[in-house]
Amino acid sequence: METLQSHFNQWGAVAFFIILYGMAILFMPFYKKMQRKPATAYIAFVIAFAVEMHGIPFSMYIIASLIGNVLPEGILWGHTLSMKFGYAGLYLNVILALAGMFLIISGWYEIYHGYWKKVKGKGRIVQNGIYKHIRHPQYTGLMLIGLGMIFGWATIPTLLLYPVIVRMYIKLAKKSSGVMSSEK
Repeated sequence: METLQSHFNQWGAVAFFIILYGMAILFMPFYKKMQRKPATAYIAFVIAFAVEMHGIPFSMYIIASLIGNVLPEGILWGHTLSMKFGYAGLYLNVILALAGMFLIISGWYEIYHGYWKKVKGKGRIVQNGIYKHIRHPQYTGLMLIGLGMIFGWATIPTLLLYPVIVRMYIKLAKKSSGVMSSEK
């Protein structure tokens, strides 16, 4: 049980993970106020993830109070189900986080050069680069990052927040697609 305790009460690590995963928001466009709500929910997800991972394991306390003091290894803390699957969740987390950041940064690059930049940007819908293949790469990137975080360290707050965030970004994508298509 001592090895599990080493993950907790490391507030420097909490800050590191909040900054690391929160940086994705820096590459997200904010055209309107409606886009701030999903971004705020994503940041709350990141904070819940980091605090549970290296701060205070709220999920572990809740489960322990429900089923008793002794918890089986890997139940919603540590590298989820690490005794059954090894570090597969950790590896999936890294792969999905890298893929998500690639989509976010690629999408930002195309929007910056094709929509915002005064020299080349024309202020119209971007349809080249990553946008040839996917309409909302930045939203998709956030979903991949969040899914990876769940594979790496599933907790009660992240399991509850992830579907909410997905729903918010799907709704936002539909709204922004409607706004964009009316600008054509």
